[in-house]
Amino acid sequence: MSAWLAVEGLGLTEGGTRIIDDVSLHLAAQRTVVLGPNGAGKSTLLRLIHGLLHPSVGELHWPQALTQAMVFQRPVMLRTTALANVIYGLKLKCYTATECDRRARQALARVGLEALAKRPARLLSGGEQQRVALARAWALEPELLILDEPTASLDPASSREVERIIGDIAAAGARILMTTHNLGQARRLAQEIVFIDSGRIAEQAPVAEFFHAPRTDAAKRFLEDETP
Repeated sequence: MSAWLAVEGLGLTEGGTRIIDDVSLHLAAQRTVVLGPNGAGKSTLLRLIHGLLHPSVGELHWPQALTQAMVFQRPVMLRTTALANVIYGLKLKCYTATECDRRARQALARVGLEALAKRPARLLSGGEQQRVALARAWALEPELLILDEPTASLDPASSREVERIIGDIAAAGARILMTTHNLGQARRLAQEIVFIDSGRIAEQAPVAEFFHAPRTDAAKRFLEDETP
């Protein structure tokens, strides 16, 4: 399986502190989940990959150009309707107004929110707002969807719905790169696990191998601490 991203010697220093330290990895799986303890650098690594942060050292190599979208733990909702929030992203892609409206409504239908299209987005529940954010990303038809703790603040029912949508986006052909603290979610969604500890990649393995036979002491401790 050929890699769709190669990271070589990536590092990020802020305020004299090395947050990401000499990270090198090749990503080839369609669905990759980044795990690690709090403060390990998971979110920072995703932001570096997406281009929201610039590395102090190192390089990212994209063998092929991939259109990307990113969804955060707490989605930013514009002060307008759910439909207009989805249309906003499409306008930046220079679609016609009619096409924007059609694609936005289709995206909301895919996440089960067509009935709330005209509802003010900021009055929606946390789970509904996250589904609007996913619709906004999906409408752009990204080849890579990056998700930073997409269900961290959601109740179990909302989390299951978000997982379903992520699965549908992957089934449509998008690559998924995400972080989560939910080990059950990682098992369900990942093909591959990247484990990061103290800003360094400690382990990279297929999901079953990581959970059943972690190679590093850091990964073993993490799984023990996070398993009820």
